[in-house]
Amino acid sequence: MERTANQLATEAANAAADKKAKDIKILDISGLTPIADCFVICSANSSTQVDAVARAVEEKLASLGVSCKAREGLTEARWVLLDFGDLVVHVFRPEEREFYNLERLWGDAVEVPFEA
Repeated sequence: MERTANQLATEAANAAADKKAKDIKILDISGLTPIADCFVICSANSSTQVDAVARAVEEKLASLGVSCKAREGLTEARWVLLDFGDLVVHVFRPEEREFYNLERLWGDAVEVPFEA
């Protein structure tokens, strides 16, 4: 069964929550840009946790048959971006999340309800 971007986003958000990611948001950006349908944005308190969250998300989606097409930021682990095509996952350290403020940048996006 093929999953929608929103369903994959929920799976990714749950994987992030399992690694104690904080302030997890799912944004539906499908009506705003052709680059993706959804973003998952979350925070992690250390570089080690950023790495653990990113790896958990990648492993969870791989178990569902969805491969990561590109990954950025794993070396410094301050802002990791995982591109799954229709879904892009952002794992931030709190300082970077506040600075880049993707939620404000994508303020017209629809927030998808998510509860860990």
